[in-house]
Amino acid sequence: MQTILGSGGAIGIELAKALKDYTTDIRLVSRNPQKVNDTDKLFSADLLDRTKVFEAVQGSSIVYVTVGFPYNLKVWQQNWPKFIKYVIDACIEYKCKLVFFDNIYMYDLNYLNGMNEETPINPPSQKGKIRAEVAAMIMDKVKEGQLEALIARSADFYGPNIKNSSMLTEMAFKPLSNGKKANWLASLNFKHSFTYTPDAAKATALLGNSAKAFNQVWHLPTASNPFTGKEWIETIAKEMEVKPGIQVASRLIVKIMGLFIPIMREMPEMMYQYDRDYVFNSDKFDSHFSFRTTPYLEGIKEIVSSDY
Repeated sequence: MQTILGSGGAIGIELAKALKDYTTDIRLVSRNPQKVNDTDKLFSADLLDRTKVFEAVQGSSIVYVTVGFPYNLKVWQQNWPKFIKYVIDACIEYKCKLVFFDNIYMYDLNYLNGMNEETPINPPSQKGKIRAEVAAMIMDKVKEGQLEALIARSADFYGPNIKNSSMLTEMAFKPLSNGKKANWLASLNFKHSFTYTPDAAKATALLGNSAKAFNQVWHLPTASNPFTGKEWIETIAKEMEVKPGIQVASRLIVKIMGLFIPIMREMPEMMYQYDRDYVFNSDKFDSHFSFRTTPYLEGIKEIVSSDY
């Protein structure tokens, strides 16, 4: 049994597809789980209920965490540490391996150009501090020998069939498809890596089913030499056959937008990711596994053809 906690999101759905290459015994856990594969077993649970987390984990050999709590600092502060403690305790109790799907919010902002698994942990945001805390909770138990786990880290992600959890979808694909200008934060001139969601899911499944991958951190395969903000928008617009209209939001504009749009209230502390090169390095994964990473243009073409 391989179990996905938070199975309904962009990564969870793709992960369920990828896991069928390794097992037909897949359990999908969320408030309202829906089958991805015909043989999936569904388990409805409030993942902030300790008892339900234990029930969801029991009987699993590998547990994948792909939960996405609402993008709100207070929600993250209240939910992430509590939830991760429940998962860790349940995995220790039932001797399950744990695979945690993570982001890069905990990394020092001065080391984002070429960030890898050795990049210094020095979170520059409140959300980053929470991510650093929960990652440390997992790896501390690994170091103590109580838990077998791995952390799979992704850059910001993009991919087909993403509703509202991708900045690139919200900033570029959606507005351009509706005849509006694309949006970008801070500056158009810096490179910005994005991890393709089908690649991220396939690689997470591969790591989870590779015994030697555990008890360490992995960067998920991500195409090298990313576009700048301007190049992302121009390339997407070209594939959509629309004009590449662009508007750039400064920190002040984002704060003003936050008065009217709740998600934008969360963005000022994250804008450092757009005022410098944000280049994600996945050489470690590439050197250990034979894996074809989707080139950026191919990913864009697939999104445009499937979603727009």
